[in-house]
Amino acid sequence: MRLLRRGAGALSLAATLLLASCGGGDPVVAFNPQRLIAFGDEDSLITDEGRKYTVNALASNGTNGELDCAVNLVWVQRLGADFGLVFPQCNPNNLENLGSLMYATPGAKVADLAEQVTQHLALDTFVPRDLVTLMAGRNDVLDLYRQYPASGAAELLQAAGDAGRLLAAQVSRVARAGGKVLVSTVPDLGYSPFAIKENNDTGDATRAAFISQLVAAFNEGLRLGIQDETGDRVALMLTDELVQSMAKFPASYGNMRDVTTAVCDPAKAPTVSLCTTDTLVTDGNAFLWMWADDTHLSPNGHAYIGALASSRVRTNPF
Repeated sequence: MRLLRRGAGALSLAATLLLASCGGGDPVVAFNPQRLIAFGDEDSLITDEGRKYTVNALASNGTNGELDCAVNLVWVQRLGADFGLVFPQCNPNNLENLGSLMYATPGAKVADLAEQVTQHLALDTFVPRDLVTLMAGRNDVLDLYRQYPASGAAELLQAAGDAGRLLAAQVSRVARAGGKVLVSTVPDLGYSPFAIKENNDTGDATRAAFISQLVAAFNEGLRLGIQDETGDRVALMLTDELVQSMAKFPASYGNMRDVTTAVCDPAKAPTVSLCTTDTLVTDGNAFLWMWADDTHLSPNGHAYIGALASSRVRTNPF
């Protein structure tokens, strides 16, 4: 399976740096998962048609907009590829007996993730060599933000923390059922084009900061909720800190040049799942942008999250 065509050296360096910053000890025996099970929202999704909620790559010899799902990987694909695991939603080499499963759905909130876990347990189990990824909360945070200022800041921050604790409950549920869990904090959407536009459109320069506060409250609830989980069952991935670092130091992440605007042109692709390398605001390399649309990360963002995920799994004492 082809991996990303650009930035391989940068990704390797980034993985080393991210490992140093995020901790984790050397496992006694290397953990080699037999299947990857992805729960969450559209950040972890590949549709049955091979579409993703980022910039979709077009097949070099395709016609009629045929996609190449093995390029511009989302983060769970990048993680799976490091362990030789492939999702059936993107299996261009027609490999057989794929065990990996994808339950992520677009627009999912934490409550929907709980239903995804229930769906899995109704038909299957978790075993010690299952690597289970959980990423959700972005849609909870955005929904809470849309209630502001009609609802007060303190009330919304409390609700964000409660949502984080609900995600933590699902982490414990999966871990205690036998799976090895990699759970991600919510990306800091306070740095997104959406947040920047909110500052400008409302005339309130504190809007982006409040979105970051909601993200932080959610992530704090998640951290508190999993504090009693042992490292041999759960690894925490600090995606919020990664996004903050990418926004502040873009040149360190594949020499990005734009961290404030979206690379997908909404006039050409009304939704990010329809965005391709032919529907960008300018001809060129989508990896030079941090954001695909107003709230979803570019392939470069996914590449670095995937590198972080791989580092956390390899160094966590599962």
